[in-house]
Amino acid sequence: MDIESPKVVVCGAGGFIGGHLVKDLLAQGVRVVRAVDVKPLKDWHQVAAGVENLSLDLKQKRHCLTATRGVDQVYQLAADMGGMGFIEKNKALCMLNVMTNTNLLLAACETGVERFFYASSACVYNADRQTHANVIALKEQDAYPAMPEDGYGWEKLFSERMCRHFEEDFGLICRVARYHNVYGPNGTWRGGREKAPAAICRKVIEARMSGLHEINIWGDGHQTRSFTFIDDCIYGTQRIMNSNINEPINLGSSELVSINQLVDIAEEIAGIRLRRTYDLTAPRGVNGRNSDNTMIMDRLGWEPSILLRDGMEKTYRWIEEQITKVEDYTDTEVSAVYAGTAI
Repeated sequence: MDIESPKVVVCGAGGFIGGHLVKDLLAQGVRVVRAVDVKPLKDWHQVAAGVENLSLDLKQKRHCLTATRGVDQVYQLAADMGGMGFIEKNKALCMLNVMTNTNLLLAACETGVERFFYASSACVYNADRQTHANVIALKEQDAYPAMPEDGYGWEKLFSERMCRHFEEDFGLICRVARYHNVYGPNGTWRGGREKAPAAICRKVIEARMSGLHEINIWGDGHQTRSFTFIDDCIYGTQRIMNSNINEPINLGSSELVSINQLVDIAEEIAGIRLRRTYDLTAPRGVNGRNSDNTMIMDRLGWEPSILLRDGMEKTYRWIEEQITKVEDYTDTEVSAVYAGTAI
């Protein structure tokens, strides 16, 4: 990146995707002048050196003005969210993310920001198109007529529309990507906010450690998803930010698998086979969801291509390493955590 590259702030930089994005931008020579997250610095997933790292609540406009002052581009990834176990039980908290997006857009206009990237979600898609495990891959137009995931999905869809109208009315160039189940190392892997790949990796490791050789799966295991490795997400995010694509676009792998197949992959990496039990009362989300990548191939000549097996190997090994670092990760904790967290 040459010396004239734009000055950037990453909002949500203490989170999984934001932490990876900051480090990748820096590695390319992009002038990341500021990284912002609501969490205390000690709780960030990754902290980059040479950047102004700030703990700010971006639901407050004054903090948004601080975050956006003196930068050319805003990457807006800040959100209160997690896996299905979190978003189904915290709909109001997820809806409150609209305060962050509203105030950041207002601040960006006031401080002269040129480009604004918004991280949306595949949860915006109409639920009627996701009722079967053998789902037809979702095209961008399938978000309408609107029937998104309750809470989190409605907030994402509303914020997409705000970005559209801020560009139309105020000239702020906005780019929107609909993320599809991003996973990888340095993410949340326990505590209730983890997503399916991390949860399954952890559960398989715990089953091996405990000697129980049993795994509990939320739902019947037949529900299908596509999972996007973090490296593809980070690359695609930057391509979309700097593109002329002025409408929401899918950013996701099109490699569709069932949750049972995801467990198969984790078992194969671990070298074990587990007895499976199924919790049909647990949050499970839609029956099927996959990304149609026709638009991104047409507009960018690229789509996420890292194979799930390769990404899961890296994720599994990283979580395995984290567990060995937790001094009090005893057999008692394994049993307790094993019983109650999400996939």
